[in-house]
Amino acid sequence: MSQQKSEPKLIRGIGLRTAVLLNMLDMVGVGPFITLPLIISAMGGPQAMLGWIFGAIFAICDGLVISELSASMPNAGGSYFFLKEIYGPNKLGRLISFLFIWQLTFSAPLSIASGAIGLAHYSSYFIPALQHEYAARDLSVTIPFLGMLQARATLALGTFLAIGIVVLAVVMLYRRNTAIAKLSHVLSFGVFGALGWIIFAGVTHFDPKIAFTFPPDAFKLTPEFFTGLGAAMLVATYDYWGYYNVCYLGEEIKQPEKNIPRAVLISIVVIAILYILMNISVIGIVPWQELMQSAKSDTRFYVMSVLMQRVYGHWAGIAITILIVWTAFASVFSLLLGYSRVPYAAALDGNFFSVFGRLHKKGAFPHVSLIVLGIVAIGFCFLSLADVIAALVVIRILLQFLLQAVGAIILRRRRPDMPRPFRMWLYPLPSLIATAGFIYILFSRPNYLKEIRYAIVLLVVGAAIYFVRAYIRKEWPFGSALDAQDAAAPIQVPVSSE
Repeated sequence: MSQQKSEPKLIRGIGLRTAVLLNMLDMVGVGPFITLPLIISAMGGPQAMLGWIFGAIFAICDGLVISELSASMPNAGGSYFFLKEIYGPNKLGRLISFLFIWQLTFSAPLSIASGAIGLAHYSSYFIPALQHEYAARDLSVTIPFLGMLQARATLALGTFLAIGIVVLAVVMLYRRNTAIAKLSHVLSFGVFGALGWIIFAGVTHFDPKIAFTFPPDAFKLTPEFFTGLGAAMLVATYDYWGYYNVCYLGEEIKQPEKNIPRAVLISIVVIAILYILMNISVIGIVPWQELMQSAKSDTRFYVMSVLMQRVYGHWAGIAITILIVWTAFASVFSLLLGYSRVPYAAALDGNFFSVFGRLHKKGAFPHVSLIVLGIVAIGFCFLSLADVIAALVVIRILLQFLLQAVGAIILRRRRPDMPRPFRMWLYPLPSLIATAGFIYILFSRPNYLKEIRYAIVLLVVGAAIYFVRAYIRKEWPFGSALDAQDAAAPIQVPVSSE
């Protein structure tokens, strides 16, 4: 009894307002400020706005799926527990939940690194030397039956800045979550300041002749149109992601059965509106032909700074760059916070390395998980931003989001008695739309096999590790060292009186 009382536990200290802010900090990283030229280039004109619109629709549908699952299972680790329960906690779900944690040790640092790399690129607006490359190398390895895996590693002055950003985020997160809540409020000022100022500039200087001058056959439904839309939606999906961040913090959210769905849906709707307004504002000032050209040059990294300089002068370019850098750091901060809770939860469940289950004695936060994810993210800071984004999106879709979208329907059929404080609207339509959208993004892009190979390699290696360990420990499918009674125990939804 005395040992149990002395063990630190996660603190349920995050309310709805902080939960929404953490989600938004996660969603609005540097991505939306640097990816517009890429999306315009993918579709060859302002019709690329369809990528943002469809991306928002799929985000809402997937958000409804995640809201139902997280309200029923508000645990630290989020998707880890969803997948285990959906596919059987003592059967296939054991393997799938392990594979989720396994891919997260790569995809989470990829996501964190993408924010840090983007921040370094944007900083080159006022420090051009950050773009100077000291070394660059194309890496490739041939995998039997799959073909060649390729990536580009670079060493630039900006690489050191990206690494420093990750280190700073780890240092700032090395504290209790009650202090982190206050930090999130401070960081949110930069996020909304950047978005609000760009939208204001666009509204007051908008030229519809520039915004809505489409190229010939812009909406002709050709194969090129659909592949371009798929490429645009992949980037838009990356920019929208983050609405699920609070699901990983389930044991730290007050009244999670209510506040998690609210935080997910509020953040998606607000950010979707802001994104669409911001990008329409930009194409109403900067001709889309110029944006397409910038996609091939260094200016694509700070297109918003060029826009504000054109409207207000050089001082405005500097000011918006500072706000966007602030926003990018806020995203890295929020990503590290949410992801660090997932390996911790899996370790406590006996399905990952036990060292990740340690909590800081004074601060009651998973310090080992936080540090390890930060170290891996530092390694990924040496990759190119385009490779990081594409690999991240494909890996997460294949090994997490598709399994969740389909799994929500499976769980409804398998566990109709499960408490569901929140039920997705228009069931099962959101699950079906999210599934169709993710499959379209995976296979409708040019050279789509490049990133799918990464996901397959992770899947095969992770499965091999699981089966070796399961054989040694006599777990599924070689036996069951787990307590079947515990595995079948009903899930309790914590209800807070706060």
